[in-house]
Formats: sequence, C-alpha cells, structure tokens
Amino acid sequence: MPSYSQTYLAECHRVLDQLESAAIERLAQLLVKLRQGGGRLFVLGVGGGAGHASHAVNDFRKIVGIEAYTPTDNVSELTARVNDDGWETSFANWLRVSRLGARDMVLVFSVGGGNLEKNVSPNLVRALELAKSVGASIGGVVGRDGGFTARVADACVIIPTVNPEAVTPHTEAFQAVVWHLLVSHPLLQSAPMKWESVR
Repeated sequence: MPSYSQTYLAECHRVLDQLESAAIERLAQLLVKLRQGGGRLFVLGVGGGAGHASHAVNDFRKIVGIEAYTPTDNVSELTARVNDDGWETSFANWLRVSRLGARDMVLVFSVGGGNLEKNVSPNLVRALELAKSVGASIGGVVGRDGGFTARVADACVIIPTVNPEAVTPHTEAFQAVVWHLLVSHPLLQSAPMKWESVR
C-alpha cells in the first residue's frame, strides 16, 4: 500500500497535468491590461485565501508593479465592518470606500468561489456583484466547479478536483503555484527577485 504522502504527491501530479495553462495565460493578459491602464488590483480571500491574498498583494506590488490591496490586511476595519454591518457586505462595502472602478480588477482566491444559495462565502459574491456593476474586471483561482466566481469572471483558473476528500488542500496549494507563476511571467515581472539576482 502506498503511504499517504505518496498518494498525496501523486494527486499533486494529477492536478498539475490537468491545470489549464490557457486559463492562466488569460489571467496574465488581464493583469497586463490592468497595469497598462493604471488600474488597481484588489485581492479577496477568506481563510487560507486571506493569507494568500496578503502574500499575493506583496508580490504583485513588489515584483509586478501593480498597485494592489486586500481588505484582510486591515483587521480593525474588517472586524468593525463584520461586527456592525455583517459578514455578507464586509468586502463589498470596503471596495465601495476604495472607489472600485472600471479600470480596476478584483482577484479571488477561494475553494468554492462563493455560493449564495448554500450561504458559502456570500461576502465574495456581493463583492463580485459590485465589481460587475461598476465594470471592474474579475479574475479568480478557485476549486470545485468555481462557483459564482467562475460564472462571472473574465478569466478564471479552476484547480482540478482529483480527490473529493482533498479539495481544500489541493486548491489552496495550487493557488500559490498559479500566482507565483503569474508574478514571474515574462509579461508581468518588472523587478528582479532577490535570490534569482544573487550570484
């Protein structure tokens, strides 16, 4: 019998084999257009996606030269909004204060992509509804069937489900793979990374 580690790593190979490179290239082109137009990038995620959002904001700012933000970096504002207004509108109301507009882009890191009917990540859904209403572009790196994010996105990478019992760890692991691919993409990278420049 293979060990759990062997099984998990074999599943990772299957995810990589099934990742749609064309979808990643569409997301890269969307980001190129965003930078050329002087737009801002707003990265949204909850749970592991929130951690990814913070890391990705750093990378898109420092390596790619895109002005980027995430609401989860300001815990005081986020918790005040959740406490006073509710979880469902927390991201959308933050984006309103940020004056989200047609030149901007919202990028979602989510396992399910949001689903109002199942009351899963309704804050992502409301934020994307706002993005659509103001003409902002939408990107996503999501799992399962992509949920609401995949339905409304201009470019969306869906991490393939190779084991229904490991959707979350695989999705969150490969979200990091995808955004690191993007920030090192020749079309996007505008600043050297430290260890690649040290000889």
